[in-house]
Amino acid sequence: MKSHRRTTRKKFSAEEMQKRIDLAAAYRLVHLYGMDEMIANHISARVPGKEDVFYINPYGMLYDQMHASCFIELDLEGHVVYNPTSYGINQAGFVLHSAVHKARHDVDCVIHTHTLAGMAVSAMKCGLLPLAQTAMRFTDVAYHDYEGVALNLEEQERVVRDLGMREAMILRNHGLLVVGASIAEGFNNIFRLERACQLQVTALSCNTELAMPPKDLIEATNKLYLPGVRRRFGLLEWPALLRKLDALDPSYRK
Repeated sequence: MKSHRRTTRKKFSAEEMQKRIDLAAAYRLVHLYGMDEMIANHISARVPGKEDVFYINPYGMLYDQMHASCFIELDLEGHVVYNPTSYGINQAGFVLHSAVHKARHDVDCVIHTHTLAGMAVSAMKCGLLPLAQTAMRFTDVAYHDYEGVALNLEEQERVVRDLGMREAMILRNHGLLVVGASIAEGFNNIFRLERACQLQVTALSCNTELAMPPKDLIEATNKLYLPGVRRRFGLLEWPALLRKLDALDPSYRK
C-alpha cells in the first residue's frame, strides 16, 4: 500500500470544502472533549461524489492541528489519491476504516478512539451496562475481540461481521468505534458512547450496589434514541458546536 505521496494542492468544490471543514471540526471537537490520544486514532469521511474514496488524517498531526485543507484522500484499496501534506497515513487506520466504508454504504463517517473510559469498558467482561439513559442509547452495541494492532487485512472481514448494521462497537481491550450517516451524527455517537463509558467507570468505582432499570424500560428508551425515531441525533447540535469552535479558534476552516 502506498501511504505517502505529496501532490500539488488542488481547488476543492464547495461541497468538498464543506465536508473537509466538518471533518476538521470533528477532530477539533474530539480534542476539545478529551477523546484524542496525541497523533493516534482516526476520523474518516467519504469524499463527496466518490463512493470509494475517503478522507483520513495525516499521520503526525495532533487533533487540534487539523484543518480543512490537510486531509489525505485514500481509496478503499489503500492507494493515496491526494495528499497535500508531507505526512503519510497510519496503516491501522486504513485497515479499520476502509473495511467499514467498503461494507457499509449507509455510513459516511467512522470514528475510532482510545479514551481511558472506553479502554476500561473494553476490558470489562460485562460490556457496556445500561446504567442510565445515556447508556441505553447503545443497548445493541457490537463487540470485536482483540487481535493485536490492526495491521492484518484478514481482520477486516471479522470487524465488518461483528459490527453488522450497528452504529457502535467496542473493540475488546482496545477502544471504541462508531459510525454515522454524517460527520455530525458520527460525532454525536462517539460523544454519547464516551459519556456512557465514563458513567460506567464512575459508577463501578463507587463501591456500592447499583440499581438497574427494568428491561422493558431499557428497550423502550433505546427505541426513542434510534436514528430517525424522533430526529437524527447530532444534526441539531452540529451548528452550535461549530459556533463554539468558531469562538475558540476558527483556523480549522482553512
